[in-house]
Amino acid sequence: MIRLPRLLTGFLDAAAAPEPEATAMSETPPTRVFVRDLVLDANIGVHEREQGRRQRVRFNVDLFVRLPEGGPERDQLDDVLSYSGIVQGIRAIAEGGHINLVETLAERVARMALADPRVARVLVRVEKLDAYADATVGVEIERRQSAAQRSLRAASGD
Repeated sequence: MIRLPRLLTGFLDAAAAPEPEATAMSETPPTRVFVRDLVLDANIGVHEREQGRRQRVRFNVDLFVRLPEGGPERDQLDDVLSYSGIVQGIRAIAEGGHINLVETLAERVARMALADPRVARVLVRVEKLDAYADATVGVEIERRQSAAQRSLRAASGD
């Protein structure tokens, strides 16, 4: 048997332990709400050729949402996360002025999605469709609702 230094075994134990959020979510799997292939014109880019002109950007967003086990109690839009609100939020961000980096654009979309306390995790892909004639380029990020965010929302009654 190989003996590992105490510091390393503690790190490995901590890494193997499920996060509290993962444990709670494993009891009731999250609902995945998504927006696929939303293409908008945006002022984006750091290169001189990209300044002052709009280019097509494609958004794909997956939101992992906490809903009551068994789904919404009523068949009402108020009981679920509305994807139309997500689309409107993405449009507002894309129309909000020049952004240099796709990473910044993706982070803004993630923050907007995580502002809803029901969203536990979000996966955002942003692609610039016109940057190159022979390739699509972009970024994909994954962000989670932090324990601090959840605590603040619980304390404020949200």
